Amino acid sequence: SVPWEYIEQPAVAIELLKKDKYEVFAIEQVHNSTMLHQFEPQQNSKYALVFGNEVKGVSNELMNIVDGCLEIPQKGTKHSLNISVSIGIVLWDFVDKMKIF
Repeated sequence: SVPWEYIEQPAVAIELLKKDKYEVFAIEQVHNSTMLHQFEPQQNSKYALVFGNEVKGVSNELMNIVDGCLEIPQKGTKHSLNISVSIGIVLWDFVDKMKIF
């Protein structure tokens, strides 16, 4: 179990996280994104991850206020993953790199 809170407006949630010293990253395929395998999270930092709609991705409004963007590298002609798969990949990468397990 993890503590959670519902906030209706994602932009408000991001601003609250930033005030609490979280670095906020969108998981999205955009110009100047950092490939997930090249990102090195810092042990004493706090991170929040924004995942978008499977069809539309992360909105432009949110992309304008996040601290950065991480991208899951993909090869081939299909450049889309199911959201639950994307979340699993990214969370495992953070757990592994931050030695949480």
